Amino acid sequence: MRRLLTPLIVLLAAIAPVAISRAHAERVRDIGAFQGVRSNQLTGYGIVVGLAGTGDDNLEYLTQAMRGTAGRLGVQLPPGVSPGLKNAAAVLITADLPAFSKPGQRIDVTVSTIGKAKSLRGGALILAPLYGADGQIYAMAQGNLAVGGLGITAKDGSQLTVNVPTVGRIADGASVERAVATGFDSGEVLRWNLFQADFLTAARVRDAINLRYPGTASVEDGITLALRLPAGADRRASTMAAIEMLDITPAETAAKVIVNSRTGTVVINSAVRLSPAAISHGKLVVKIDEKPQVSQPAPFGNGRTTVTPNSQISVAESESHVALFKPGASLSSLVDALNKLGVSPSDLVAILEALKEAGALKAEMEVI
Repeated sequence: MRRLLTPLIVLLAAIAPVAISRAHAERVRDIGAFQGVRSNQLTGYGIVVGLAGTGDDNLEYLTQAMRGTAGRLGVQLPPGVSPGLKNAAAVLITADLPAFSKPGQRIDVTVSTIGKAKSLRGGALILAPLYGADGQIYAMAQGNLAVGGLGITAKDGSQLTVNVPTVGRIADGASVERAVATGFDSGEVLRWNLFQADFLTAARVRDAINLRYPGTASVEDGITLALRLPAGADRRASTMAAIEMLDITPAETAAKVIVNSRTGTVVINSAVRLSPAAISHGKLVVKIDEKPQVSQPAPFGNGRTTVTPNSQISVAESESHVALFKPGASLSSLVDALNKLGVSPSDLVAILEALKEAGALKAEMEVI
């Protein structure tokens, strides 16, 4: 782990001065989005048929769905008859409906099993409606599945699975039946939201917009700006396009240290600063070796076998280093010092926690 940490620390040390000294501009469209101009999630329930014996068999909910499907096609199954459905599977269908999608356009769908089906390879989805969060039908899905996984089962019970054969995808597998109203062309005020809340960044976006279109933007909170744009879809769309391409210099992010407790990864952003502090790092290793000696009696003697304890204790202490930080030390100073100390990921986390406890680390620590 120490070998993996050292290149990471060196890399952070190399990029830290650049990140601190060189402010970079970003487009408005890269740091936020217009409210209402977004995709919507769709879900549905359907049946995949044509499987090679890898379906759900006689699951009750699949039987009910199959009866409903057959009834829509004019085929009535006799009461009490349970059809064998090894070649069919009950599935959930998910899709994203992009903003401004119009009826007749096509979108991709993902199909996933919800029962005991082992594979969807070779299957075809029967026509199924896709619902939005309001319970309305927004698309209809149907088509042949493309499955990247493969599952094989032998008669003796042995199995071979490659990737995930229970999830498939249908490119352009659904047709849009209903458009989602966004109101961008008719509302008096259109709101624009930052992806991450920051009052200074919101103020800079407001100033850049008002410099180009005076009196257009005002800040509502740390995320939202209210924009008074000209009425009409054509003029409003042109103004929105110009606003999205404005260059903004976002505010520097808050000082933060991210620690992944599972992998030992530690990420320190460029805003981290240190107060005067000294760090000493060293290890004491105590090793105890047990080598018992066995004494055997002479042949045909009346003695007994005895075991004599034999313990060896050794102590080794690695060379200790002390790193001193001056007031306002930056990320590069911290990384250089920790790299010289040769700390492991676990030791690095302990050092950072101790620095924060002592009040020398001016950053928020987040353990994920």
